[in-house]
Amino acid sequence: MNEETDSFEQRLRRQPLRQVPPEWREGILRAAGETQSIRHATTAAEYSFLSNLNRRLASVLWPHPVAWAGLAAVWVFVSAVNYSIREPQPVVAEKVAPASPEVIAELRQQQRLFVELTGVNDSSDADRQKAFIPRPRSELVRLLAA
Repeated sequence: MNEETDSFEQRLRRQPLRQVPPEWREGILRAAGETQSIRHATTAAEYSFLSNLNRRLASVLWPHPVAWAGLAAVWVFVSAVNYSIREPQPVVAEKVAPASPEVIAELRQQQRLFVELTGVNDSSDADRQKAFIPRPRSELVRLLAA
């Protein structure tokens, strides 16, 4: 079989090359260009989003895949170390002991001293809360009076 292909190739080399007529050449190139654009449009539409993403990532990462894999391994290692050395967060809020009467008395005395030093007497009005007394709404008063 090798002899047959060798003889065929030798016959091809002996034949003179002929030029394609210019009219044919333009038609062939035009048809090839149209076929190529149609094929490109259909193949681009056939791929899914993930397939396109995979192809683009492969083209970006292809020159040095070992370097990118090493970088990913370093990030995984750093994340694991960061997670392992983190202090555990308390699940339930810690209960705070209520203030003792001595602490409350001391705070009131400090507040009085502050008021004396600054000369502001309005803080006593702000500390007092008005008692909430529920009163009837105006619509209800009219209904009851009628």
